[in-house]
Amino acid sequence: MEPATLDDLRIIERQLGRPPRGVRGIAVRCEYGYPQVVVVHPIVEGKPFPTTYWLTCPYLARKIDRIEARGMIREIEARLRADPDFAARVEAAHRDYINTRLQLLSPQARTELDRTGLLAPLETRGIGGTADFSRIKCLHMHVAHALAAANPVGALVLAGIPDRACPPDRIICHELEESA
Repeated sequence: MEPATLDDLRIIERQLGRPPRGVRGIAVRCEYGYPQVVVVHPIVEGKPFPTTYWLTCPYLARKIDRIEARGMIREIEARLRADPDFAARVEAAHRDYINTRLQLLSPQARTELDRTGLLAPLETRGIGGTADFSRIKCLHMHVAHALAAANPVGALVLAGIPDRACPPDRIICHELEESA
């Protein structure tokens, strides 16, 4: 993870259409150098925030929106029920996500969260805060995790996106930067 600069935070705001919250740094940049996946702190505005890896790339987000609309979540959940090896790899991805999230907490933050009863969800809930690892909440979060680390669901989604970057003559983030 690299630190987010002020320019990064400005472009992330344009990518999301709102000010980013809790950004700890940049996990992945696209081939044009723009933030693609950010790391978010587990506590945002005093509350647990389960999304550690956030996909900010508007190009990939739109592609994944279309894939979700076509029903890929149902297909993946059916595979989770039918394929124990795949289910085990997805569970391992959830556990990795939880461990990464917990590593972002200082010892003092962990102690305070434990004292207030807010640590348990961060220790047990996986990608996007899901408690049931046989369910898929959002493909965008799995892709963000796949780009930053390893995630079999995200890898499946990415396999269905042959063109993972904006065309060079229409770089969305460059256009967002120019329009500001």
